[in-house]
Amino acid sequence: MVADLFSLAGKRALVTGAGRGIGEALARALAEAGAEVTLVARTGAEVEAVAAGIRGKGGRACSLAADVTDVAAFRAMAEKAGPFDVFLNNAGTNRPQAFQDVSEDNFDTVVDLNLRAAFFAAQTVARGMIAKGAGGSIINMSSQMGHVGGAGRSVYCASKFALEGMTKAAALDLARFGIRVNTICPTFIETPMTAGFLADESFRAGVLAKIKLGRLGTPADLIGAAIFLASDASALMTGSHLIIDGGWTAE
Repeated sequence: MVADLFSLAGKRALVTGAGRGIGEALARALAEAGAEVTLVARTGAEVEAVAAGIRGKGGRACSLAADVTDVAAFRAMAEKAGPFDVFLNNAGTNRPQAFQDVSEDNFDTVVDLNLRAAFFAAQTVARGMIAKGAGGSIINMSSQMGHVGGAGRSVYCASKFALEGMTKAAALDLARFGIRVNTICPTFIETPMTAGFLADESFRAGVLAKIKLGRLGTPADLIGAAIFLASDASALMTGSHLIIDGGWTAE
């Protein structure tokens, strides 16, 4: 009975930013839990390699090359490939820069992907869920920086705070359709996106000083949260968040 709560057998899941890092790890985990997974990333060869790896282990997966910031193109793709039962809204980016130095280009790039694209991607998938009439789970990949500030991260924090608010409001609108909307909020996770920042020894030491459990996160640390939110184990949870930060925000 407990295993059934966490099973994703018979579910169809869509994962953006699935070619590497967090998206890759969680796409593999959703497939292992029984879901049929559609993986999306801008680089077709990269995301197909992940899908092929899932299929090689007996899972069900296909890949689609798409840029989620092209809202019309993503909408057309998702409508054709869907509907889905689970959406892991994972694609995101960061361009650290002190507040006084933030350029319009960097602001637009971060907000366009982390907020605008995430908003309309979730909207598209939610419409498919509504039409299907079987409910669903939307998981927005947020950050601990959606709950606290961070030096050099004013735009990133702005985008993630906004994503948290969007999640709560969307949860209210979609509840009557049985669609749940929640976020996962990681601390610094060792991925290709964070490698450049964490290569700076002083920056790395500062990060580790704030993570009370004394280590950086890995994509594997997020698997439990993703399976929980995607499955019936979280059937009464919506408009909320799971902070996986090693104690960063506990102070």
